[in-house]
Amino acid sequence: MIKKKRILIVGAGGFIGGHLVERLLNDGNFIVATDIKPKEYWFQDFETAENYYSMDMKDINNCMKVTKNIDYVFNMACNMGGMGFIENNKAECMQSVLINTNLLIACKENGIKKYFFSSSACAYNKTKQEKVFIEGLKEEDAYPADPEDGYGWEKLFSERMCRHFMEDYGIEVRVARYHNIYGPYGTYDGGREKAPAALCRKVIKAKKNKDNKIEVWGDGLQTRSFLYVDDCVDGTLRLFESDYSNPVNIGSDEQVSINQMIEIIEDISGIEKLERVYQLDKPKGVRGRSSNNDLSKKVLNWSFRVKLKEGLKNTYDWISSETNKKGSNLSRFTKS
Repeated sequence: MIKKKRILIVGAGGFIGGHLVERLLNDGNFIVATDIKPKEYWFQDFETAENYYSMDMKDINNCMKVTKNIDYVFNMACNMGGMGFIENNKAECMQSVLINTNLLIACKENGIKKYFFSSSACAYNKTKQEKVFIEGLKEEDAYPADPEDGYGWEKLFSERMCRHFMEDYGIEVRVARYHNIYGPYGTYDGGREKAPAALCRKVIKAKKNKDNKIEVWGDGLQTRSFLYVDDCVDGTLRLFESDYSNPVNIGSDEQVSINQMIEIIEDISGIEKLERVYQLDKPKGVRGRSSNNDLSKKVLNWSFRVKLKEGLKNTYDWISSETNKKGSNLSRFTKS
């Protein structure tokens, strides 16, 4: 357990970043938190945390400022969202290489010894994901390189940058390849939400409006594995404190189709089966993806604990509560 350290979390206003801030604060650390969004639009706020900065970390001067007198850096920042956002904003996604590169330069200049980079399963070779219910992707499956265009290339390039800063300058790096993280206190509307939150929102709306239909991107047969955010934070910290410096999957191997996930959410809601309206012209991403966790079990002694149905129920209940709040701000959720 990391305790009494001065930790910079970049992307602290985002989904995973907000949960990481909470955990590290509860463990007694001093947190410096940054995000490009104005403070009122951060996903979570913590009354016990100070030293918040709303700034663009693509600017190296900002990176130099916030890395002074810091023990550890967690780079959770990138411009991303669900498949619709990723496929339609490739240039925006690619610009996140500036965040990672400038942070690494600042860490070198300011003597930071340990650095975490949040990568993604989108870095994996697309040709290994052309069928549904594929074998879990192993870390070596990222090469030969053919990641998802835009966002996937940014992640793979940034992984290499971390590796070379470790080799050339001695910065300890840890790299996690996240597989579809979901849970409460995240985006569930507006275009950047991922499938679990989007489908929970749609089922909640259908139940409220007594509608018997649900729109589904693609044919519903595409598969993914989804990792609950609490497990994500556990795996992240386990990796950070390990001696392993190569990329590691942080994900679940509980692979389901989108149709199967809708069935789980329908069961949670108590609604009768909805008629699927398949939107074949919408972005669908790769056909199948799941995480092979052999390496994380071996080098981290870690595996996910929260089953998909349990995590979806927590997510469904939270989104339902938020959507029922009169005048609810969809962008920010306060914790004390």
